[in-house]
Amino acid sequence: MRIYLVSTNPNKAREISSILPTGFTVEPLTVLGESGAVEENGDTYLQNAVKKLEGFLHLRLPLIADDSGLEVQFLDGKPGVHSARFLGDTSFEEKMRGILSRMCGVSNRTARFVCVAAFTDCEGDYLAVEGIVRGTISNEIRGEQGFGYDPIFIPEGANKTFAELGPEFKSKLSHRARAFRRLFSLLSLYSEHRS
Repeated sequence: MRIYLVSTNPNKAREISSILPTGFTVEPLTVLGESGAVEENGDTYLQNAVKKLEGFLHLRLPLIADDSGLEVQFLDGKPGVHSARFLGDTSFEEKMRGILSRMCGVSNRTARFVCVAAFTDCEGDYLAVEGIVRGTISNEIRGEQGFGYDPIFIPEGANKTFAELGPEFKSKLSHRARAFRRLFSLLSLYSEHRS
């Protein structure tokens, strides 16, 4: 089954492609000359993921999209659904520095990454699942092999950040990997049922 990813982030496309089960291919919408850009102004990850799909329903193609965020307990779950827009139009390095400065001297560094992955078929039916990975916020930015908040997030059971652990580790245990594995598992059943 060929599915198109609604995203402007090439890192997401690579991450999702690394966990694809047999029988699935994922291509970015850019191969069709579409931007994949949608304003993410929903109040939840699910709303944002569905908004992305709805922006391209006119293509009448199978589509997937996700929305994800970092939720820091000490910051009352922020940046959360606003992770990409936290501290306005700044780089992720500045966003991470903003979080670390707010947590200077804080012992409760509990956090989690959340991802909601959604699918729609040519007829506008939807499936959505959630993936969560728990962990802590590091005391400093560490690692080069990641994107977003990866350099400050240490997943449970590890002592390195996602950006230090690298893409192979992330493709097994990240919030996005967990969500999309669940989604593709459901889509396998869905495609068997439709054939």
